Amino acid sequence: MKTKRQFDSKTYLLWITIILFFIMYGTGMIVFGDRGFSNTQNFLNLFISNAGLIVIGAGMTIVMITGGIDISVGSFVAMACMMLADFMENKGMGAVPAIILVLITGLVFGLVQGWFIAYLNIQPFIMTLAGMFFARGMTAVISQDMISIKNKLFLSWATNKIYFPFGGYYNKHGKLIMPYIYPTVIIAVLIVIFLFWLLKYTKFGRNIYAIGGNEQSALLMGLNVRRTKMTAYVLSGLLCAIGGILFCLNTCSGFVEQAKGFEMDAIASAVIGGTLLTGGVGNVFGTLFGVLIKGTIESFITFQGTLSSWWTRITIAALLAFFIILQSIFARITERRKKHG
Repeated sequence: MKTKRQFDSKTYLLWITIILFFIMYGTGMIVFGDRGFSNTQNFLNLFISNAGLIVIGAGMTIVMITGGIDISVGSFVAMACMMLADFMENKGMGAVPAIILVLITGLVFGLVQGWFIAYLNIQPFIMTLAGMFFARGMTAVISQDMISIKNKLFLSWATNKIYFPFGGYYNKHGKLIMPYIYPTVIIAVLIVIFLFWLLKYTKFGRNIYAIGGNEQSALLMGLNVRRTKMTAYVLSGLLCAIGGILFCLNTCSGFVEQAKGFEMDAIASAVIGGTLLTGGVGNVFGTLFGVLIKGTIESFITFQGTLSSWWTRITIAALLAFFIILQSIFARITERRKKHG
């Protein structure tokens, strides 16, 4: 019975997300199959266009499992892109040193926010709201103009296609097109796999779930709640920096309004993927499928051709409400089962 309860409370939402994705994508293959929706490349494009969001959403999942939130990630992505563009184009810095500086900045950013949240007990929403304003403001301080990246090494990374030896298809002109991905996709998938292992099989991962489930119980168990919380935000800051770099490899530019609303996409992807807003439950693979659902909706709108891109937001809002209601229902079921032994 205990195993069944754990499945009910922690796994149902994940499976609902996975099944929903395949239903949506299968529907797209049926409705838009004649327009190329069923091509292998269209599926891979979901990963290519959302590599940065996959990594940042995974970082958001870790923070949300602790019962926290981080709404600064979108602004930090903009700052990371602007830093990369400014360092390489205006300061004459190489691509590798620029990336290292952005990674260090992400670590420091996460450390500062995590320290205030964990050791000064500042509400995560308020602290990361301050971080959001700071990062967006610093983006404008670096430059208020759009900077296009022309660094040859960086552009070679951004345009380096990795072709698959299978899954090819013929275009309208009868030419065989082989599907491909970029290195950003490989990095994003490897990070998700690593984080899944970190959360499931390490002491740090167990501590994260314990703190999110019941912080007082975690304290009584002798866990270092403050240090674990701070580490979660440091890790999120590092992942945000990596996600920002992957995002920049897609755009190859930096500008002040970049990645606006990105934090909401990350939160929505985590929630749709089965992460509880109250903490204690979450899975990075669920967040991955949450991102893919968002990408599938965008593909629907692109292939349909007449709908506004704002329908993506509307549909995500509806799905978000649906999964929040499901979370509430499962929480009540779990409470009733606990009461009845």
